[in-house]
Amino acid sequence: MAGRDIHETNRVSTPLELLFDLTFVVAIAAAASQLHHAVGEHHLGLGMLAYVTSFAAIWWAWMNFTWFASAYDTDDATYRLWTMVQMVGVLILASGVPKIAQGDFTTVTIGYAVMRIGLLSMWLRAAREHSERRRTALRFVFGFGALQLLWLARLALPAVWALPSFFVLMLLDLAIPFWAERTGRTPWHAHHIAERYGLFTIIVLGECVLGATNAVAGVIETQGWSFDVAMVGLGSVSLVLSLWWVYFLVPNAEALHHHRERAFNWGYGHFVVFASLAALGAFLEVVADGLKGGSSAHAVAPTLAIGLVAAAIGVYLMTVWWLHRHIARGQAQLGWVWGFAALILAAVVAAVAAGLPLAWAIPAVTAAPAFVIAAIEYWRLKQPELFHVR
Repeated sequence: MAGRDIHETNRVSTPLELLFDLTFVVAIAAAASQLHHAVGEHHLGLGMLAYVTSFAAIWWAWMNFTWFASAYDTDDATYRLWTMVQMVGVLILASGVPKIAQGDFTTVTIGYAVMRIGLLSMWLRAAREHSERRRTALRFVFGFGALQLLWLARLALPAVWALPSFFVLMLLDLAIPFWAERTGRTPWHAHHIAERYGLFTIIVLGECVLGATNAVAGVIETQGWSFDVAMVGLGSVSLVLSLWWVYFLVPNAEALHHHRERAFNWGYGHFVVFASLAALGAFLEVVADGLKGGSSAHAVAPTLAIGLVAAAIGVYLMTVWWLHRHIARGQAQLGWVWGFAALILAAVVAAVAAGLPLAWAIPAVTAAPAFVIAAIEYWRLKQPELFHVR
C-alpha cells in the first residue's frame, strides 16, 4: 500500500468498488422512502431535516472509502476483508435511517463505528507502508478515530441536543481531510475519481427510475391505459435520461487531471447533486400518489407535488452548472441557459396551479434539462473554446 500512480493508464472501478456501491442502494432507498412518507403525512419541514441528516451520513460514508480507495487500493485479501467490514457497517447504517426521523441515531452511529474500524485499519496500513504520506495517514487515523469516540459519546446526550450535536460533529468530520492533507496530498487518480462519482450519480438516479415507474403505475391504476399514461411514461423516461445527460456534460476527469487543487470543492459540492437526485425520486413518488387521486392516503395538492419535483430539478441543474464553472472555468457566457431552465420549471409550477393536469406536468418539467442539453451541445459545436478546461 505505497500509493497508486496518479497517471496510471486504464484505471477503472474494480468489482469490489461496484459491490461496495450496491450496499448504499439500500441506505439511499431508505432515506428517500422516509422523505416520501413525510411529505405524504404533511410533515415536509421535519421530513427534509431528517432527509438531509440521513443523506449526509450516507454520502460521507461513501466519500471516506472512495477517496481512500482511489489512492491506496491494493485489492489483496487484507484490503478486501476490511472493505467488507465497511460494507457491513453501511448495511447497519441503512437499517437505522428510518429511526432518524424520531431523533434516534443509535443504529446509524453503530454502523459508522463498524465502518470506521475497517477504514482506520486501512489508514494504519497506509501509514506503515507509504512512508511519504505517513503523517497524512496518521492524521486521518487520529482525526476520524477521535471523532468516532465523540459520536459514540453523543448517544448519552439528552434528546434536545441530538440535532445540534449532529451538525457540529458533522462539520468537524468534514474538516478532517482538509487538516490531514495539509501535510501532503494522497495519490488519488483523477479519471478514477471522476468515474466513481459518475457511477454513484447513476445509482442515485435509480431512485428517480423507481419514482417514475410508480408514477406511470399510478395512472394505469386509476385510469387504465390512456393518453395520460403515454404522457407520464414519456415524460418520466425523458426526465431521467435528460438528468443523466446533463451530468456528463461536465468534463470532470479532464479538469481534475489538470487541476487537482479544485478537487475539494468539487467533491464536497456533489453532496447537493446526489441529495437532490435522491430527493427527486421521493418527490416523483409524491406525484405518483397524486396521480392515484383519492385511492392514495398520501396524496398532496398537485401544485405542491410538482413544485417539489421542479425544486429538486432546479437545485440539481444549478449545482451542476456551479460545478462546471468551478472545475472547468468555462461557459461564463452561457449562464443564461441555466437561468432560462429555472424559468421553465417555475412556469410549469404556475401552469399546474392554473389547472394544467399533473400528468402533463411531468413531460413539461423535462423541457428544462432538455433545453440545457440542446443549448450546450449547440454551442459546443459552434464555439468549442467555451468548453475547454481553463
